[in-house]
This record gives sequence, structure tokens and C-alpha cells, in this order.
Amino acid sequence: MIRRTLVALAAAALAVSVTPALAQGKKLRIGVEGAYPPFSEVDAKGELKGFEIDLARAWCAQMKRECELVKTDFDGLIPALQARKIDAIVASMSITDERKKAIAFSKAYLASPAIFVAKSGTKGDISPAALKGKKIGVQSATTFETYAAAIYKDANIVRYQTQDQIYLELKAGRVDYTLVDKYAVDSFLKSDAGKGMAFVGPDIDDEKYFGIGIGVGLRKADEKTLGAALNAAIDAVNASGEYKKLSSKYFAYDVAPKKK
Repeated sequence: MIRRTLVALAAAALAVSVTPALAQGKKLRIGVEGAYPPFSEVDAKGELKGFEIDLARAWCAQMKRECELVKTDFDGLIPALQARKIDAIVASMSITDERKKAIAFSKAYLASPAIFVAKSGTKGDISPAALKGKKIGVQSATTFETYAAAIYKDANIVRYQTQDQIYLELKAGRVDYTLVDKYAVDSFLKSDAGKGMAFVGPDIDDEKYFGIGIGVGLRKADEKTLGAALNAAIDAVNASGEYKKLSSKYFAYDVAPKKK
């Protein structure tokens, strides 16, 4: 899931406390990226699909709410939330202290480590010294970008709008590595497009940069209302076994947050 960095902290001050659109019975607008398979993508028919898309629909059914999924570029999701163009964010957004300055979150519903990917045969040393001068492709406004910029100061951090762009650049040799969500990139590595690419180095799960898991982003004013309803829906979908069923449809891993 993708770990995403807050891009507009200043917009937080614009949030107001009244949210009439969230009254019971009103359509709930959920911002999704639609460009982060297998969590969220658009199929050949132009329809949204993916693990988080299925989850969002399951939560809405549990809450008995009519929901509209609104495809939005990742770096525009928090501004769209603050501007009331959407009411919630379901887009592999990490729960970090930095983001919590501006928005609220549901409980975590997903967890995944970060990992480097490069061409097969690349040495497994991912120390800052080993990657000095190397080009690391990262998606803009993500926690991957924040981590790479903080830790790999002597590398060349190359920023892109989508992860799919980075895969193309990696295949073409225009970047040497990408830092990405392990469970998201796994489907790419198993596809024809991912042939010749492989994981490099160990999993990375530094809470300072990647937070405590993935949650639904909300306006702070809605934390006790919509947030409470979503938390109850998340618990209900988990308890029913539907979460596990959906997870096994997309992943060979257990993507549920680890209990602490």
C-alpha cells in the first residue's frame, strides 16, 4: 500500500467543522487513485477494480450507505478532501504523524512493507553507500519519496506521478531502482511486464517514515461520526471473513495489520 506523504499541510487550516454532506442517507464520496494495482486500477471497460475498491464497497454495504468512488490523482486526494470534493480517502494512505496534523484516519485496515526492486541480478546491498549516485524512482507525494530523500542523500531521487511510469523507466534502464510497496509490486513482478525484475534487499518497515499501517483518510471534523461508522464497518467485514476472502483473491500474503 502505498505509503503516501502529505503534500498540502497548509490546506488543513481551511477545514471547517460542519459536514452536511455526511448526514445519514447522503451519498458518500470516496476518493480512490485508480492507478495502483492490485489495490486500485481501471479495467479495459473503464471500471474501477482492485482490493481496496472491493473493500470500500464492502464497508459501504455494511454501513448501508450509497457510495460514489471518485478517481483522483494521489497527490490531489488530501486537497480534494479538504475542499469537500470527497468525504474519505481509500488509497493505500499510510497513517503517519505528519499526515495526522492535517487529517484524521480510521483504524488501520492494511499493512505492507516497502522494498527495493531492480533488474534481476542486482546485488542485494541497499546501503546508502552502495546506492550512491544511483537513480531511485519513487512516486511523488509518497512515503517512499520521503524515506528515499532522507536516507539516500547521495543517490539521485527521480520522482514520477504514478508507479506504472516508474516500472517503464526501470525496464528501459532510465532508473536503477524503485522503492515501492512490496505487495503492490508483487503482482507486477509476476506479470510479463515484470520479467527481468526482482526484489533487492530486505523488507523495510520503519515506522518513523511509513507509519503504523494503512487507514481511511477523513476530515478531522468527521472522526467521531464517519470515522466511528467506518471503524465499525471495518471490524464487521473482518469478523465476517469477507476481508480474508478478498485478500486471498489478490495476494499470496497476509496483508492484515499485525496486532500489537
